This record gives sequence, C-alpha cells and structure tokens, in this order.
Amino acid sequence: MPDPVRPPHPSELDQLPDRDPQETTEWRESLDAVSSHAGGDRAAYLVRRTVEHAQHSGLTVPDLLETDYVNSIPTAAEPEFPGDEAMESRITAWNRWNAAAMVTRGSRYGLGGHIATFASAAWLYETGFEHFFRGKESADGGSGDQLYIQGHASPGIYARAFLDGRLSEDQLDRFRQEASGDGLPSYPHPRRLPWLWEFPTVSMGLGPISAIYQARFNRYLTGRGIKDTANSHVWAFLGDGEMDEPESTAALALAGREQLDNLTFVVNCNLQRLDGPVRANFKIVQELEAQFRAAGWNVIKSLWGSAWDEVFALDTTGALVQRLREVPDAQFQTYATRDAAYIREHFFGASPALTELGRLLTDGKIAELFQTSRAGHEPRKVYAAYKAAVEHKGAPTVILAQTVKGWTLGKGFESRNANHQMKKLTGNEFRTMRDLLELPIPDSKLDGDLVPYVHPGADSPEVRYLQERRAALGGPAPARKVHPVGLPTPADKPFDALKKGSGSQKIATTMALVRLVKDLMRDKETGKRWVPIVPDEARTFGMESLFPSAGIYSPRGQNYDPVDRDQLLYYKEAADGQILNEGITEAGSLADFTAAATSYATHGEPMIPFYIFYSMFGFQRTGDQFWALGDQLGRGFVIGATAGRTTMTGEGLQHADGHSHLLASSNPAAVAYDPAFAYEVGVIVKDGLRRMYGPEADQHEDIFYYLTVYNETKVQPPMPEGDGVEEGILKGLYRFREAEAPASDAPRIQLLASGTAIHWILEAQRMLAEEWGVAADVWSAPSWTELRREAMDCDAAALRGEPRVPYVTRALDGAPGPVLAVSDWMRAVPDQISQWVEQDWSSLGTDGFGLSDTREAARRHFGVDAQSVVVAALAQLARRGEVKPDAVRRAAESYGLN
Repeated sequence: MPDPVRPPHPSELDQLPDRDPQETTEWRESLDAVSSHAGGDRAAYLVRRTVEHAQHSGLTVPDLLETDYVNSIPTAAEPEFPGDEAMESRITAWNRWNAAAMVTRGSRYGLGGHIATFASAAWLYETGFEHFFRGKESADGGSGDQLYIQGHASPGIYARAFLDGRLSEDQLDRFRQEASGDGLPSYPHPRRLPWLWEFPTVSMGLGPISAIYQARFNRYLTGRGIKDTANSHVWAFLGDGEMDEPESTAALALAGREQLDNLTFVVNCNLQRLDGPVRANFKIVQELEAQFRAAGWNVIKSLWGSAWDEVFALDTTGALVQRLREVPDAQFQTYATRDAAYIREHFFGASPALTELGRLLTDGKIAELFQTSRAGHEPRKVYAAYKAAVEHKGAPTVILAQTVKGWTLGKGFESRNANHQMKKLTGNEFRTMRDLLELPIPDSKLDGDLVPYVHPGADSPEVRYLQERRAALGGPAPARKVHPVGLPTPADKPFDALKKGSGSQKIATTMALVRLVKDLMRDKETGKRWVPIVPDEARTFGMESLFPSAGIYSPRGQNYDPVDRDQLLYYKEAADGQILNEGITEAGSLADFTAAATSYATHGEPMIPFYIFYSMFGFQRTGDQFWALGDQLGRGFVIGATAGRTTMTGEGLQHADGHSHLLASSNPAAVAYDPAFAYEVGVIVKDGLRRMYGPEADQHEDIFYYLTVYNETKVQPPMPEGDGVEEGILKGLYRFREAEAPASDAPRIQLLASGTAIHWILEAQRMLAEEWGVAADVWSAPSWTELRREAMDCDAAALRGEPRVPYVTRALDGAPGPVLAVSDWMRAVPDQISQWVEQDWSSLGTDGFGLSDTREAARRHFGVDAQSVVVAALAQLARRGEVKPDAVRRAAESYGLN
C-alpha cells in the first residue's frame, strides 16, 4: 500500500503570505491532474524529482528524508573499476574459505565464533583494503585511516592477515584460545592483539559513537596545530541491527553539525540481527536513511546488484519501485529462501503491472534477483559507493549496503534466522562452498575430520597483488603502531603549591585539582597536550576560569557576541580551543576522552585528557565505554567530581554516588584514588604523569587514573613530614595523625578513612580522646583498590613460592587495637582490604540509596558522621572488653543516635 497522504495543517498554508495564489493553485491542480490520470505513484515521483532538482539548483528547500528503495548511484554513473576484479574475487574467495574453516575448526573445542557476518560483508572489506584504506606507512607521513571493524566479522580480517603473511596457520588454529599465548582474541581487542587491532568494537554501539568522536578529534588535532590529519579518514563498519543501540545514533547530529567529511559509516544491511529480522514489519534501510539525512549526513544507498538493472528498465509504470518500497524486510528475507513460484505469487502477484513484468522473467532470473543479487556483493558497486563517499565534501557519509547474511555459505545458512548462532559448516557444505567460489581444493583434502586452511602460496599472483595494493596504500591494515614519545616532567612548582596547604583558606579538593591542571596547562613543553573534557558542567567544577585562557574548541570559531563578553571569565569558543565542552553527554565525552587517550598510538602524538564529571554519571552510566577504554590501552585522568554519597547537598538519590569506586575496581586498567587532601591530589597526578607520559617512553603503562574529588570546602593542611608519606599516598595508606600522648592504659583504635571522610574521623579522634579516654590513630587511605591489588599480587607470589607481605599488612603491623574503616562509599569499598588486616576489622559506609538533605543530616542517616564513628569505635572496643559495654549505650544516647 502507498504511504498515507497527510492533509496539510492550516498553519502550514497560512503562515506565509502567498504572493500569487493563482499560480499556487495552478501547481496544485497540475499535481492533481497527474495523480488522476497517471496515478499517485507518478505524481509522487514528479514531486521527489522536483525537490531534488531544486536542491541541486541551490534553492533552499527541506531535504527529502527518504528516497526510493533503489541504488543512489545508477549503474550508468558508476566509475570505472580500477582493479583486477577477477584477482580480487579469488582473494576474497580464499578469505571466505579460511574464515569459515577457522570458526568450524574451533567449534570442536566448543569455542564457536561467527561465520555469517563476514560472509555477507566480505566485499565491503575487500574493496576497502584494495583501494581505499590508507595504512600507517603512507608517504605523506600521516596517521593513515582509522578502521572500526564490525566485531563479528573478525574471522575474515584474520583470514586476510593469514593470506598476506601476518598470521600463521597455527595462530588461526588458536582462534579464541589465548590462555596459552599467541592465540587470537575472539573480536577486535587491542589489549590482546596490540599490533593488529586499534579499536575495540564488539560491544555493539560503541564503535559508531567512538568513530564519530575519533573523526572529530582528528579535526581537533589539526585545529590546535598538533598534527595535520587531513589525509586520515575514519571508516566504521556496522551492522543494521547494531543501529538499535542508543550509542549508535547518539552523536549523528554532532557529525552532521560539524561537517565531518573525514568520516564514513558502512552499514551492512543484511536485514538480520541476532535472532531474526531487524525490522520485520518495516524497512531498516529507509528508517536509517531518514535518521541520517535528518542529522545532516550524505546518504548513499547501495542495495541491488547488476542483475536488477534490466528489470528496472522494464518498469515503465513504477510498479516495481513501489513494490520494493512497501514489502517489509522479513518478507524479503523469506523471498531469499523460497523458489521462483513463491516469489511470482507473493511479489509479482501484487498488481497486474507486476504480474506482467514477472512474465518477462525466467525462474532462474527471479531466483538470482531475490537470492543473491545485492550491491554489497559486487565490487564495482561497492567501489562506486566508497569513491562517492570519500569525494563528498561538507558532510559525513553513510553507505547503506544491502547484502545477504551468510552469503556463499550455502542454503542452510543464507538468510536464516538462526545463522548468527551457527558455528560450523558440514563437509558437504564446504564442498558446495568450494564449487561456488571456484577454489582449487581437491576432494581428497576434504575427506578428513578437519577442513583444511588453504593458501595459494607466498609468491602466488593473489598474494603479490594483495601486497602490492597495500604497499601503494601505505602498508598493512588494520594495524596499530606505537612510536614511543616521552614527555618532559613538568616543573615542581604547581605540585609544591599543593604540598604547602591552603593556609587559612578553605578550598575543595575539586578546586585544588582544577588549579593544578590550569597551572600544568601553562607548561611550555607539555601544556598544549592537555585536553580538558567536560559534559556541560564546567562552571559546577570551577573550570570557567579556563574559558578565556584556553578556549572552547569549535571548528567554526565564535560567530556571535557572547552574552558575558564584558566579564573577565567570558564564554570563549575558538577554532583552536583546547577545552572540549561536549554538552550533556557523558557517552560523547568519554568517546572524546578515548580518542585523546589513545592519540599516542593512533597519531603518534601523546595527549593528556582530563575528563571531569559528576562521579555518579561516570562508571555507572558509561561503564561499557570505560571497559573499551581499557581494551584500547587508553591513558589519561578521569575525575569523578562532587564524589561520595553525602556531599551532594539536596540533589538526592540519582546524584549520590556511593559505589563508583567499587565499579572502578572491577576495571583492571583503572588506577583508582579517593584523595582526602590537596597534597594527595598533587602527589597522585604527578606520579600518574610519570607512569603514563614520563620521559622514559619505553616504560609507559597502559592505564588510566580515576580520581574522586569533593565539593566540600575545607582547610587543606600541608603534607606531613616523613619519607614514607608519598609512598603511602601512592600505595594507598599512611598514618596522617597519631593519637596525642595517650595514657599507658588508654584503649587504642586505628581509624582509617578516604576522601572527605577523613574529616569525620579527625573529629571522632578528638571526641574519643576528650570524652571517652580512647586513643585513636588516624590513617588516610587514598586507595583501597590499589591496596587490594598489591595484596593480591603478594598472594599470587606466595603460590609461586615467593612469599611477600602485603603493604597494607606491613603498614598496620604493630598498630595497637582494632581497625575501623570509614568512607563516603558503601562498605564494600574499604572492605576490599579486610582479609589482609591482621587486627580486628569493622567498617562504616553509605550503603543504600542516597537522599536529599544537608550533609550533616545525610551523614547522620547513614551513620558515618563523627558521633556515629565514636559509637562504632566504642562498640568495637567493648567487644574486646577494653571499654565497658555501657559506654556504647551512653554514647549513643548522648549523641541522639538511638
């Protein structure tokens, strides 16, 4: 059925004055006449062609969001194919075979793998590798292209690396077998195979948003004069089902708004996701076209193979084009698996005109049309789409390439709902595949239990052709190369300022950190490499002072007079701005951070990203991206500001973070700290710069730092004297203040705290001494997680026969009395270290949902304020018989805790 006609709303007719109502009436009557005499299809066709002509003529008219369900580039307009198509077909055939063989052989171990995705997308990759994807050894000295490979297609990329000699048969046979070393990871994992993979993409949806911000960051590097990235193009290969993920389309408008014509999405539209059709009752290609066009993208539809050309030429009534547009995707999937008789009845039988058209076609022709002839399977059509994409200027491009999922794998695979879960081919299916691909593999090699890998030979025409094409394009791809660059150590002055404390001034640790970064950005050697990133909360974190000095990056500069232009800290945008103020998008901000954090590898330019956000909206909201950041070996500083469950006065449940450190502890690449004082912040940042960016480039670590800072203003003390303080800060624990001259018989206890909780236990220390005669030592614990990790390393060493005592055990060795740990986090955060503490252990925390109230009321509610700490300390001592049990009751009553 044709799309319903929406009657115009009166306001659409009357809003603008009509200078010539008679002329307007004549246009409408003309359209009515065409519709009446030639049909609605013809009338709609004329309207679309007229709008397209108006756009091409430079008239300002709204874009069409959908076009017909046909190729954007007609066959007659396709450029000459520059390669040897027969040779590239043989190369693709070898890759198809070895990808299927690798997964099938792995299935004997129950390891599985995915076959159907690469089978449908093989030409989408091969055409790029042969003609478009620039490598990192380009003569221009650039960074090459950035390739975001669809995760489930990884077997095909491994097969190609095997063909060009970068992987061995033995490595292929250890697909998904990494524990013994030299095996291949299941998907693109840079941390597991760092010389090949650049970008982790199999957590679906992260590839698209990461690719957009990578293209944007490439422009940022150029705008700031760090590196010319004009010759780098970002290619993202995606599945049509993957586009359901919110992250897949979350940043489309950014790419369109900033005209990122250095970016191309290739969406493999095989119309299937993991369990069935992507849009069973609708059309995913048309939906995606509308989404991308509305966001300002150039859209290229590459849908039908050359077998359709003569059929379209026979469609003199437009009935075929109309039928293609109205048939839902699930029905197309069915057509690909049914015989010609079924298609004649259900497709061509929809109208007399189509029935007549169907009579002109043989059964074989119909089967070819609906079962195999897709543009994504024809190198000439893929080449035409890619060439049009890279030559288009002023907007990013998406190519919607239609394929058959499982193509060439046999009728048992092609277009089947279950093919994503099908992990192997039978011997007969391999024979059928061999015959279809015309591979010179004798039957004798297919008689055994294991299908063989095949290779034409290192000096074969296919391998020479492949290698010559890659040499011409700048070397192997995909590839990840790191050229280690060490950065000079910043001057001590900014760090020394924090060590001195704040005197009588009260400042929050958030402000101390922002001041430190601002000072470091002034460093002549490394200042330009800082990349401050904030999701539209810069003023919340006191970063507005950076606006006029560093500027906010905008490729168009500032084409308006800011409302606060006459103020000292005005809102300044600039084409060479240093700050990335991303709007209200933590996902976009972290994608930005990832691009900057991996620039040392992608572009050979180490950058120091500094991403600051509400701590609640970090690991909780974008935890999957943090995991991908670790996979991609990113480096930089992640700052959870306004941290803790009780410091966000009045904000309530969804703003109160009491668990991000527990989430961060699960990420092996995250070095997490919860500093209590400004000097701790300075020590941690300085050491982080050394570990990630220091002068000794070969010693750089693939980690990122997570620091939580607070918005509660306090007098910042100077750093205590003593050689072990800095070591204790970095390792995670040191004694900040001993009990003052306790009596010899006074009960003793050790109070440990991180972050803002240090102030509660300092007050509790005073109250215990003055009101209860209890001597308490106060310890600062900047990192519960680092203490735990070091202790686990010691445990592992002991199992190897190398006994070591964990740092936390040694630090507390001999400390009298029990231990009470307190934090603004749930108890599980400090409890991480309990098993390595030899003293009696207990903890206080902020388990449960947050709530809106004052800090004092919230801390009383959770039982972590100074009075609650005193009562908990007395209770612990009472259990040991060191204070009278009655003391606990009396303390609770006197403080109003009961």
